[in-house]
Amino acid sequence: MGIHRYFRSLDGLERIIRCPGKFKFEQHSVAAHSWKVVQYAKTLADIEEQNGAVIDWKKLYEITSSHDYGEIFIGDIKTPVKHSSPELRQLIQQVEEGMIAHFIEENIPEEFKPTFRRQLREGKDDSLEGLILEVADKMDQVYEAFAELQKGNTEKEFVVMYRNALVKIKRIKLTCVDYFLDHILPEMVNEETLSPVDIKRITEEALAQ
Repeated sequence: MGIHRYFRSLDGLERIIRCPGKFKFEQHSVAAHSWKVVQYAKTLADIEEQNGAVIDWKKLYEITSSHDYGEIFIGDIKTPVKHSSPELRQLIQQVEEGMIAHFIEENIPEEFKPTFRRQLREGKDDSLEGLILEVADKMDQVYEAFAELQKGNTEKEFVVMYRNALVKIKRIKLTCVDYFLDHILPEMVNEETLSPVDIKRITEEALAQ
């Protein structure tokens, strides 16, 4: 029993592939996703801070770096399935939280249990840091789906993923969201591409919702 078990368990995140079961030009692991979410979040937080917000950086790094740790136990469940009903989403979250709690109880030394319970909790909430995590998480869905569409992947799931992630980002009222929509997204969409998928039209439709 010890923190060594936690460190070893992290290898599992490298072996879990996101969006399983669909053709993809690029495979993305949960570990890679988590690293990118941290990068997005710290830049989003910088934008907020430059506009007068006070960021709890310790909390931000804790919740962004560990937000998908529970997938070690349950795998990556497709977003359309996970969010098909509030009841199912709640049940999945309960299972995930229960398995994390059991892992902490069985493996983490007593003096560190409160720390791990705080760090591995569900970080998405109505706090500024929780909302930034939500935006960063959805941004990675946007980038993953965009890369597939740009390469000509016509799987409908990536169109849905791209559109839904943009809609959810747009509904979060943060300065960094405005910056993303006004500056980053147009630069992304205007990249030269020979894709048969009309990404610009899909983007405009999503933002009009």
